[in-house]
Formats: sequence, structure tokens, C-alpha cells
Amino acid sequence: MSSEIKSVIVAGGGLAGSEAAWQLAERSVAVTLYEMRPARPTPAHKTDRLAELVCSNSLKSNAPGAASWLLKEELRRAGSLLMRVAAECAVPGGAALAVDRERFAEGVTSAISGHEFITLRREELLEIPADALALIATGPLTSDALAARLETLTGSENLAFYDAISPVVDAETLNMQRIFRASRYGKGGEDYLNCPFTEDEYRIFYEALAGAEAVPTHEFENVNFFEACLPIEELGRRGYDTLRFGPMKPVGLVDPRTGRQPFAVVQLRPENLRFSSYNLVGFQNHLKFPEQKRILRLIPGLENAGFLRFGQIHRNTYINSPRLLNPDLSFRSAPQTFVAGQLSGVECYVECIATGLLAGLAMAARAREGTFSAPPRSTALGSLIHYITHADPAHYQPANISFDLLPPMEDLPRAIARDRRARREKQCARALADFDGWFAGTENRGPQVMRQQAVAP
Repeated sequence: MSSEIKSVIVAGGGLAGSEAAWQLAERSVAVTLYEMRPARPTPAHKTDRLAELVCSNSLKSNAPGAASWLLKEELRRAGSLLMRVAAECAVPGGAALAVDRERFAEGVTSAISGHEFITLRREELLEIPADALALIATGPLTSDALAARLETLTGSENLAFYDAISPVVDAETLNMQRIFRASRYGKGGEDYLNCPFTEDEYRIFYEALAGAEAVPTHEFENVNFFEACLPIEELGRRGYDTLRFGPMKPVGLVDPRTGRQPFAVVQLRPENLRFSSYNLVGFQNHLKFPEQKRILRLIPGLENAGFLRFGQIHRNTYINSPRLLNPDLSFRSAPQTFVAGQLSGVECYVECIATGLLAGLAMAARAREGTFSAPPRSTALGSLIHYITHADPAHYQPANISFDLLPPMEDLPRAIARDRRARREKQCARALADFDGWFAGTENRGPQVMRQQAVAP
């Protein structure tokens, strides 16, 4: 390690920070991981465990050919700790990779705590050190003190929008006589519980939602919702049928008791392997808790539902990454300091893990006085990093992985170019081949990854 670098620090024990610390440690780089919980709790977290999932328990699609699957597959090939733990504690989720959130957090915490090259410090990092490689991965609830340090470091004000948490219901309080089990189009088995609406039931629900009382916002709060995670009341304001084309979409579901597609549907996804609780998929909201209980009990099958958690809105802080970051996620103004996770301007779990993995690889290369090149644009990881470091800074908004971020394939046969599925299969094949070539050609492979490859048949 360079004589000018005295230590390697990761601030934040969430998804990005935990993955980054693991990648550093697997490359024999000693790292100190700061996590302020439980000394300083947050409004969103419930435990002191690392990598706690505070919103949904789904890591999105695990179906080959989907953009989210492609990013996950690249992470798996790179030896991601969190992808391995997710596979070990998966719960039924149709085509999605859903996890038992308690087992997931416990698995990550155990792995991080037991690694010989990781020192876990349960305290808040208040200063960004000038003489250390430091990763800031403190997430959407970055403390005011550290946010102020970031603002000073970057010379740019942090942006803020508001993210939403879906309610969770007690399985024992569900009326299963009105609910049926099925996954959309039969994919993934009968992993979801489905609450079907008639047209009259939907109208009653919609009218109640339209008149619901939301939690008031303060004058200083500039509410700027992320478009891919809108509260249900906001969707309802956009039109009578907006919910039916969003989280209450009935397409691909047939009620076995009627043999017909319902007018609308609310889907429930299991929270754990005990099937003791269920998440209302896409039902994040900012309503007062009594209002939530009243309105959500209008959902067929939830007439007497017991709510283990109500929906909430929480602050999500992120920086203007295209204006501030290099392709290795270090600051242009302070190259020894890196950013990953939601703070870097990505949305959803897998994207946060991906930025943590990349930052960990880049920091490990820097600590060993090596060089680091970002993955090719043709890969999901490369396209995600390219977006957050090259998007228009004047209109920057956090992004999920999607095929729109990947460059199109040129010179495809006309039949394939016109076939969406075939075209994406080609994109995925190219991405994985290019990712394998990039990863094999770097010095980023840790001992564990190399051992796995050595014993592979």
C-alpha cells in the first residue's frame, strides 16, 4: 500500500458498504467498517444487523434474460457475498429473488464479523479522513454531520427525495377464503397471495384512498418522489385506472373460483420462510397509520388484517454523481474518497450491492498500488456505472438497471433485431462474455474466487 495511505475505511454497514468491505478483505486488504447502529438508530431500521432490508424483501427478477437477473449474474460471477447469502436464504417469490430478511441480515453480519481482515466498529464516522482510502456508503439516511462533510468536500449541495416503505401484515389475520395463491402467468409456482377486486370493490377502495389523510410534510421538505417507487396515494391522484396499470395490475392472474381475471389485484409476498408475514407488493404510502388500517382493510381478504408494519416515507439523500464522480466511483475533487449505494444515485437493492462491489474492487486495486478499469459498457455493471457518472447532471435522477442503459447491438440479423426476447438474449450473452473477460483480465479476483475457479471442473 502507498506510504501516503494509512488505512482503508468503509462508512456504512448497509448493502453497498458490506459488499465493499468483503471485496477488500477477500483481497487481503485490511478494512475498518463503521456502522453507527445501534449507538445511533435511524427512523427506518429496526435492528443493529448489517445489510438490513428496510423496504421490500425482493431483489427483483431472477429470471434469465431480465436486466435485474443479468446484473445479479455478473455479481455472482464476481464473488459477491450478498448474492451468495441471498441464495442461501431465499423464500418463494415467483420469478423474483426474495429473501428472508432476518436470515439475510444475520448471514451478512456473521460473514463480515468473522472475517480476519475486517474490523467492525459500532460508531458513527464523523469526519472524512484525508489520509485514508474511504468509502462513504451511508445510504439514504446519511447523518447530518457526515452530509455536511460531503457538501464541503464536493462543493455541491446534496439532493434529497423521499422513498417509501410497504406495509407488512400478519399471516394469521388474513381471510384465505377471499384470497388465492398464484404467480403471474403461472411463473414460479404459487408463490404470491392474491387479493382479487370486483369493479365495485375497486371503486370503493379508490374513493377511500382519494379522501385519505396523509402525513403532513414540513415547509423545508421538498418532496421529490422517485418515479419507480411512488406512493399509492400519489398514483391514485394520477387517474382512476392508474393503480390498475401499476401495483394493482390483474394481468396474468386468473381467480380459480371464478375462472376469470379480476378487475384489480393486490399481491402479497412472503416476508420469511415461516410464511408468518406478508408484504403488500408496491403498496408503499405516506398515509397516517389509522388511515392505512382503515383503507387497507378494504382490500378483499384483509378485512381483519393485523399490521406488523405500516407504510412510511423516509428521506433519501444522494449526490449529483455525473458532476462529481470518476468511473471508479471516487470523487474527482478528492480521489481518495469513494461513494457507493443509494448515496451515489442508484435505486434498489441489487444496484446498491453492485456499486459496493465495484467500489471495493477499485479501492483494493488502489490500496495495492495497481490500476483499475471500469467494466465494459456492454455489461450491466458497466452500463449502470456509466449512467451514474455520465448522465446529464442538470436532470439527474437515480436509476435502476434496465436494458435501456445498455448499448444496442449492431448488425443483428433482421429476425433477431425484431424479436425482443431474442435481442435481449443476445445482449445478455454479450454482456456475460464481456464481463468474464474483464474480470479475468483484472487483478480483482480475491482468494476465495480464485479457489472456486481452481476447483471448478
